[in-house]
Amino acid sequence: MQLPLSEARELARVGMDALRRGEGRLARASFEKIVTAGMDDASACVALGMACRAEGDGPAALAAVDRALAREARSIRALVLKADILADLGDARAASAFYLAAVKAADVPGAVPPDLQGDVARAREMCDKSARSIEEGIRERLEGTGLAQGAAAGRFLQSLDILFGHKRPYFQQPRYYNFPGLPQIQFYDRAMFPWLDSVEAATVDIQAELAAILQDGTSFRPYLESDPRRPRKLQDGMLDNPDWGAFYLWKNGEVVPENAARCPKTLAALADAPIARMANRSPSILFSLLRPGARIPAHCGLVNTRLICHLPVLVPGPCSFRVGNEVRDWEEGKAWVFDDSIEHEAWNRSDKTRVILLFEIWRPELTTEERALVTAMFEAIDAGTGVRPAWEI
Repeated sequence: MQLPLSEARELARVGMDALRRGEGRLARASFEKIVTAGMDDASACVALGMACRAEGDGPAALAAVDRALAREARSIRALVLKADILADLGDARAASAFYLAAVKAADVPGAVPPDLQGDVARAREMCDKSARSIEEGIRERLEGTGLAQGAAAGRFLQSLDILFGHKRPYFQQPRYYNFPGLPQIQFYDRAMFPWLDSVEAATVDIQAELAAILQDGTSFRPYLESDPRRPRKLQDGMLDNPDWGAFYLWKNGEVVPENAARCPKTLAALADAPIARMANRSPSILFSLLRPGARIPAHCGLVNTRLICHLPVLVPGPCSFRVGNEVRDWEEGKAWVFDDSIEHEAWNRSDKTRVILLFEIWRPELTTEERALVTAMFEAIDAGTGVRPAWEI
C-alpha cells in the first residue's frame, strides 16, 4: 500500500533519529514500512541496510544494500555500506572489492557530497590497508620459497612494484620512428654485452684523453644546438643549454676528424661494439657533460632501433639516471645499456662536472636483414627531394 508522502517523510525522520541514537530496532521498523510500501529507492534501501546492521542482523542488512545497488549500482553510500557489512561478516576479501569500487566511483568529479567525504576517506584507508596486507603476504611467501632471491628475479620483482602501485610501467615512445614488436626493456642485462669488458678496461686511458680535452675549456658545445634550417623547438630548456654539453668524436654518422684524433684510445676501446652505422645519421660517439646541479629533463629518443651505451668516465659525486621506472647511480668505469626511446632523465647533484662516454649500438633483437632494411629506408629519405617527412620536423 502506497504511503502518503508526508507519512513516508515522517517515518524517514524517525528512522534517522533512531539510527543516530543507536536504536536499531526502531530505525529498522520505520524504514521497513517505507520499503514494503513500494518506496524502495536506493536511499531508502541503504537506510534500511544501515538500520539492520545497527540491529546486528548482517544477512538482512546485506539483502537491503543489495536491493539498493540493484537500483543504483554506483551509489557510493551503498558500496561503502556493503563493504562494511561484508567486513562485519568476516569476508575481508569481498569487503575490499567494494571499498575499491566506492573509491573508483568517488573519482568522478562532483560525485562525493560533503557528508560522504569521511566514508570515502575511510574506504581509501581500507583499500590501502588491504593492499599492504596482500603485498606483505605475497612477499613473505615468496621469500620463504627462495625463488625471488636470484638475479633472474629482477623483472619479476619489478612486476610486483607495478602490481602494488609503487611504480608505473613505461613504454617505448620514439619521437620519429617506431619499429614494432621489440621488447620493452629499460636497462638491459649487462651480461648480454660481453664486449663491454674491453670498454670498461680502457676507462683509465679514456679518462686521460678526456682530461686533456677538459683543460682547454672550450671544446664542449651544447648537446642540442638550434639549426637555422629547421624550426626551433624549446625542448624543455635543453636546446642551446651549456649545462648539458657534448664533445663529438662521431656525429650523425660522420667522424669529427679533429676530435677523433685527440681520442684514439677511446675509439679503439669500441672496436668490438656493434655500432649502429647509417649514413648521415649514426653513429654518434661523444663525451656527454653535465654541469654541477644541472638536470636533463625527461624526454624520449628519436628511434627505437638502437640502444644507448654509457660509460661513466667522470663521476664526482651523487649523479643519477632514470629510465622509465628505474633509477640508477653512475659509477666510474661501470657501463650500462638502455633504450632511450623510453622516457629518461638525468641529474648531477654534485658540485663538480659529470662526464660519460655515450655511443649507439644496434638493438640485438633486430636481424641483419632488418638492420639493412631500416638503413635503406633512412637512406631513401635522405636521398629524396630534400623535404623532411612531417614526423622529422
